Amino acid sequence: MSLSNTQPHATQTAIQSPTWQIKLLYDSECPLCMREVNFLRKRDANRGLVEFVDIADENYNPAANSGVDFETAMGRIHAILPDGTIVKNVEVFRRVYEILGMGWVYAATKLPIVGSIVDRLYGIWADWRLALTGRPDLKTIIAQRQQKTECNTEGRCQL
Repeated sequence: MSLSNTQPHATQTAIQSPTWQIKLLYDSECPLCMREVNFLRKRDANRGLVEFVDIADENYNPAANSGVDFETAMGRIHAILPDGTIVKNVEVFRRVYEILGMGWVYAATKLPIVGSIVDRLYGIWADWRLALTGRPDLKTIIAQRQQKTECNTEGRCQL
């Protein structure tokens, strides 16, 4: 009997690891977010270092994104590392920019005083992001999404 028949093939036993280094969850309905995402996509240059996941897509799946649900992702920016670790807030930008070879942009935010100021400013921005971009508040967006989901799954939509 040949050894190749008794041992599993490498492709059967190897665990598929993602080719991306970070998965960025973003809101495609936010014009400022899209400006940033488009910039980052250009910097990624189809290398696949960053996987971009649109949380506004009706097929967004929290289970495929370490359990980060739509409401949580809408409140603050999140990213997922290949091992499933969730990163959020300014740390997302630090990581993405480092991966894309532009770590110097956010390097100063690693300093304790600068970092805490930037983190606070980001928190203010995140709290006001929807209003500043002319969108309804988060509660309204969640209700609209829920209504749309129910409509699509239960077939009760009227055209």
